Amino acid sequence: MDQTHKETFETFKNSFYYGTRTDLNFKFLKDLSDEEAANFIQEMLWKVVDSMNDGNYDRIAEHISHGQQKVYSQPGKFVYSDCPFTPVTKPLSELRLGLITSSGHFVEDNDPMPFGVSNMTQNEALTRIIDFLKSDPELTEIPTDTEVIRLRVRHPGYDIRAAQLDPNVNFPITRLLELEKEGIIGRFVSPVFSFVGACAQSRLTKKSGPHWVEKFKSKGIEAALLVPS
Repeated sequence: MDQTHKETFETFKNSFYYGTRTDLNFKFLKDLSDEEAANFIQEMLWKVVDSMNDGNYDRIAEHISHGQQKVYSQPGKFVYSDCPFTPVTKPLSELRLGLITSSGHFVEDNDPMPFGVSNMTQNEALTRIIDFLKSDPELTEIPTDTEVIRLRVRHPGYDIRAAQLDPNVNFPITRLLELEKEGIIGRFVSPVFSFVGACAQSRLTKKSGPHWVEKFKSKGIEAALLVPS
């Protein structure tokens, strides 16, 4: 074996975070020490064997969830002390609510075609993660009456399989329509918006974001549900 290309454990655990093994479920490993990550994986393997023996696989999901909580409950790396805050002045039942996600959803006949590529596959998107991270985000509009079966998702930063099975995992369009029907929210504003969150963050906050806010206002949105990918 060529030792110069031998993968270290640190490289392995970091590869789940926008790396060769990009996986939203395990990207938190990057923020664990090598020892913590090794202990987490070893305990997970023990639980896999235990589950094979008794057929109870819930313990594996619980272990992964606990690992995610351990990391994500810590203070974030990005802190914005000067961010604007606008108090809600109406009851939720009177608000015109919008939906904005960084999940990468779009309607089948309205493909944003990143980098001009038609019908880009998820696998190709994964290989071009660096290109996405250097590019301006592109906002897609999705009418609220869009049939769920016509929704598509493409994103280089997470495992989209759950979102493909049920878009409401991170694009809760059906749930919000139900809340509107029940009168819990005043109005679910159409269209809703989605973009690929793996993008140039400074361009998102300084260039695209302010422009998008004006677009949201023009649609009559008074408050928005923001759903990260």
